Amino acid sequence: MSSETPRESPEVPMENTMSPDVEGEVKLSDNPVDRQEAGSDKEECLEPMSKRQRKKLLKQKQWEEQKDLRRQKRKEKRQKRKLERQSKLDSNNEGNDRKRMRREVVPSTLRLIVDCSFDDLMVLKDVKKLHKQIQRCYAENRKAFHPVQFYLTSHGGQLKSNMNENDKGWVNWKDIQIRTEHYSELIKKEDLVYLTSDSPDILSELDEKKAYVIGGLVDHNHHKGITYKKAVEQGISHAQLPLGNFVKMNSRKVLAVNHAVLSLYLASV
Repeated sequence: MSSETPRESPEVPMENTMSPDVEGEVKLSDNPVDRQEAGSDKEECLEPMSKRQRKKLLKQKQWEEQKDLRRQKRKEKRQKRKLERQSKLDSNNEGNDRKRMRREVVPSTLRLIVDCSFDDLMVLKDVKKLHKQIQRCYAENRKAFHPVQFYLTSHGGQLKSNMNENDKGWVNWKDIQIRTEHYSELIKKEDLVYLTSDSPDILSELDEKKAYVIGGLVDHNHHKGITYKKAVEQGISHAQLPLGNFVKMNSRKVLAVNHAVLSLYLASV
């Protein structure tokens, strides 16, 4: 009788029945490095911004808010440059027109003298006013189509010092004779006519052969009749402008130097 030895069944390896998702989860939870990184990411998200970062964000915000303002400023700059170019062009054209006008000028033979020999009778404040009146006379005569022959005589003292201090360009003035001599040393006595409001004679017409003298004095009527007395003493002709024929004046017919020059110029054209 034979006996059979039982056969041993072969070992079957156990399959890993764990799903990939579960495996991944277990794997992640078992890795301390991964847990530390995840925790640090969460901490970075919650960490407050630094002062530098806040300042950077604030600047960026301001930059965005000021876009329209910058655009407007750029537009204004372009307009300003355009106006400057136009102004320069107009100035060049005006300069050309002025040169053309100067070529068309016909000088008058009429001589006009501002007598500056009253320097010691004026305070500095009045000397400065006289200086401004002379400047206006010079400017108007330069623009005139028929400029008179313009003289300043007895030039010196306070007037010259004030001009040196406040108007150094006077030494380059054109179409004017600025002389230290008295007018009697430059022009014959018979050609002189002193214009003074105290003269009994009225100037009815201008003689272009004559030289008309105006007193360079700002005195607020403190020295009444001084120019008339001077003309009489020197034995030269005198007259007053016929202002009463054109303008009703309640006071003495005393004019500022530039007004007298303008009246004389208007009468000559």
